[in-house]
Amino acid sequence: MITKPVGWMLDGITFKSVLVFDDATTTKRPGLVMVPNWYGVNDIAIAKAKRIAGADYVILLVDMYGEDTRPAGEAQAKAAVAPLYSDRRLMRRRIGTAFDQLKAQAAEAPIDLTRLGAVGFCFGGAAVLDLARSGSDVKAVVSFHGDLGTDNSALANNIKARVLAINGADDTSTMPDAPKFTEEMRRSPADWQFVEIGHAVHCFTETEATGKTGNCRYDAKAAAQAYELMRGWLGESFASGK
Repeated sequence: MITKPVGWMLDGITFKSVLVFDDATTTKRPGLVMVPNWYGVNDIAIAKAKRIAGADYVILLVDMYGEDTRPAGEAQAKAAVAPLYSDRRLMRRRIGTAFDQLKAQAAEAPIDLTRLGAVGFCFGGAAVLDLARSGSDVKAVVSFHGDLGTDNSALANNIKARVLAINGADDTSTMPDAPKFTEEMRRSPADWQFVEIGHAVHCFTETEATGKTGNCRYDAKAAAQAYELMRGWLGESFASGK
C-alpha cells in the first residue's frame, strides 16, 4: 500500500492529507475522498483508509483542519471542529477543495475520474454530506454515524450525488436530527437512502472506541454491515449508466 502526502493551501492555511492506494496493479479504480472522525489525520485513520482502499479504491484521506492542528484528545478535537460546524460554508469550501485535489491526483495514481465518491465518519460524515449539498459532481457519498444537521436545508436541492447515510438507531448524538434529515432528502432530487442499524450507537466503525458503555462504542457486526452497504452503494453508483 502506498501512502503519499498530498498538500495544498487554502485561505492561507497549509493542509496535509494522505493518498492511499495499492500499487500492485495499474488498473484504474474509483477515487474516494475520505474524511475521518474529529481526530483528523492520524495513524489510526491512515490504517482505516488502507483497509477500505484495498485493491478497490484510491483514497485521499482528508485533512480538514490544517497541518498545525492534530487533536490529541477530546477537548482538542472539539476545538478543532467548532469553527467548521459554526461556519458550514467554510466546511463546504474545504471539502470541495479536497475533492478537487483528489481529481488532480489522477496524474500520479490509478484513479478513474468517471467514478469518484466520498466517505466520512462522525464529523467526516457531516463533511461529505455537505460536499453533496454543495452541488459537487461527486457520484456517491456515504456517511457513517455522521452528523446529519445542516445550516440550510434548501441546499439539498443542489445534490447530484447518490447519498447513503448509515447511523446507529441508538445514537443519541446524531439520531435527534434524523427526522429533519429525512425530510430534507425527501424534498431533494437526490437518490438517497437512510439506514438505521439496530442497537448500534455512535462510533460503531471506530475500532479504538473500546468502551463498554456510553454513546461511542465500536460494534464489529454493525461495522461489517455498514461496510457491505457502502460497497454495494458505491458499486451501484459507479456502474455504467448511473
